Amino acid sequence: MTRSPALLALLLGAVAACGFAPLNLWPLTLVALAGWMLLIHRAPTLRTALWRGWLFGLGHFTINNNWFQHAFDFQDKMPPVLGYFASVALALYLGIFPMAAAGIAWRARSSIKAGSDAPFVLVFAAAWIATEYLRATLLTGYAWDPLAVLWLPVIGVARMSAWVGTYALSGLTIVAAGALLLASGRRWTLPAITAPVVALAAASAPFTHAPSPAPATPRIRVVQPNIGNDLRTADAGDYALDALIARSGRPGAIPRLIVWPEGLLQHLLENGYPAYIYDRRWPVDTRRRIASVLGPRDMLMTNATTLTFDARGDIDGAGNSVLAITPDGRIAGRYDKAHLVPFGEYLPWSSLLTPLGLARLVPGDIDFVPGRGPASLDWPAFGAIGIQVCYEIIFSGEVVDRHHRPRLIFNPSNDAWYGRWGPPQFLAQAQLRAIEEGLPVVRATPTGISAIIAADGRIVSSIPHEKAGAVEAAIPPALPPTLFARLGNLMAALVGLALFAIAVAIRRRGR
Repeated sequence: MTRSPALLALLLGAVAACGFAPLNLWPLTLVALAGWMLLIHRAPTLRTALWRGWLFGLGHFTINNNWFQHAFDFQDKMPPVLGYFASVALALYLGIFPMAAAGIAWRARSSIKAGSDAPFVLVFAAAWIATEYLRATLLTGYAWDPLAVLWLPVIGVARMSAWVGTYALSGLTIVAAGALLLASGRRWTLPAITAPVVALAAASAPFTHAPSPAPATPRIRVVQPNIGNDLRTADAGDYALDALIARSGRPGAIPRLIVWPEGLLQHLLENGYPAYIYDRRWPVDTRRRIASVLGPRDMLMTNATTLTFDARGDIDGAGNSVLAITPDGRIAGRYDKAHLVPFGEYLPWSSLLTPLGLARLVPGDIDFVPGRGPASLDWPAFGAIGIQVCYEIIFSGEVVDRHHRPRLIFNPSNDAWYGRWGPPQFLAQAQLRAIEEGLPVVRATPTGISAIIAADGRIVSSIPHEKAGAVEAAIPPALPPTLFARLGNLMAALVGLALFAIAVAIRRRGR
């Protein structure tokens, strides 16, 4: 195939990253996956297969996560150039997961009758489901850009995640790439099965739209002031607050839910802290300023920092929280981010890493404390509102309180860390969560991309990256709970087992 299969595996991994946002060249990903699978199939030993699998992952995740470097530009405790090394270091770790899938597939191939390659592809797909799930869960998990997300430009295929979920759809993507590989070698069994399924899914898109909201439906307003991390100095709190208030609109006859992004509001909003904490900005005054934009039936939800104290009155932790503000300036509800970002919101193994000069990327010396998990906050005019702060939205099957299903998910985020590649990738993953759960998702970010996403994954309205503005629309309706919403990631296990069982059946039939 080539004199340098290892180098080719690395390059194919890099090419596969082009199928994701912002490039969205998804056919390239399928071709790259097919070529990589052929390299694994032709590997003479397990060790060679593992090496080629890891190199593919190294190339893929280095390109796909190039935005990771930009996070180092907004802190002063470590040199920003360290971000380039951190991006590659992350890819060195993440490459373990495609390596494991490749090794499992090669081991299955070595015991399959010569010329019978469909079982190899099916086992590869089942192994990919397992390893992608492990990538999303081990060591707090890194679920960024699963393979399934590349299908969003072909929305009918992406909507298959409502049935099987993200990880299973990623496995079916491996099946599609394997079918392409087998078709190139004129082996037609798997392509004959796969092509009609993909075509049917793509053709179903026009028939799977979420309905339009009723005329009197409460409205939601998303504010994006385009204030980057470089403008968030210690004395810029009033500037950010004024910018948020200025774009929050005026009350009308229909109730409005106004949502502000993560990371902008520097004022403390809760009462009850020691007086020295407030620095002459009393929370009741700040809340009154916020409430000035609200009508009598409006509500405003904003990200804010909350604090906890030890018995001596010293700060011992912080919460990355969402607070709901009423028209009379009260706090009506609170959600605390549960899935914190390691090295971002807290420093793992701090006793070992701090002496080495490492620090977390979010400014400040106090680690954030995790909340209890997905929750819904209820208000009469708007129903139950689920909340997932920033990074939490990327974890398939973990974004909804199953005992108190919301009518929408609010996802405040700070995408200003992520350069130009990160924001569209983040938006795409939020679209997948909407499809999986059958719930609209509303993203508010300081610099974009902010968006209102319908329950079928369509973008109802959005504000472009690095543009100031606001969008307002009737709250999109939720769909009935999808199959995935009922079963969660059990569907990934069921699809993976089904693929493995079909591979075994085909192998036995070929004997």
